[in-house]
Amino acid sequence: MAIVRWDPFREFGGAWMPPVDIYSTGEHELVIKAEIPGMNKDDIDITVENFTLTIRGEKKTEQAIKDEQFHRVERSYGTFTRSFALPHTVDSNKVQAEYKEGVLTVKLPLREEAKPKQIKVNVAA
Repeated sequence: MAIVRWDPFREFGGAWMPPVDIYSTGEHELVIKAEIPGMNKDDIDITVENFTLTIRGEKKTEQAIKDEQFHRVERSYGTFTRSFALPHTVDSNKVQAEYKEGVLTVKLPLREEAKPKQIKVNVAA
């Protein structure tokens, strides 16, 4: 029986990309969550430059297992890069990131001037 390394992205150019969710919260911030299980936080690089958030990393295979020992490989390994255009209302100085249980969470707060303000209307008599 021939062992074939399964590559679900072969038709798309080879590189793997972790899936993400992007949403806004009621606390006036954007949140990006990326699934990147099995990685060390030191192998993840996050930058914000010119209103672009870039997440880079490398998911490494286990060194103790040799290629000829595998019967099937479905998990993705190697380097990845994801970039996202950010609105100009994001305060890039207050971006926070947390990596927990295989999920990277990046919080992008909006600048104060971008948050909605309530204006009280005075009624003239």
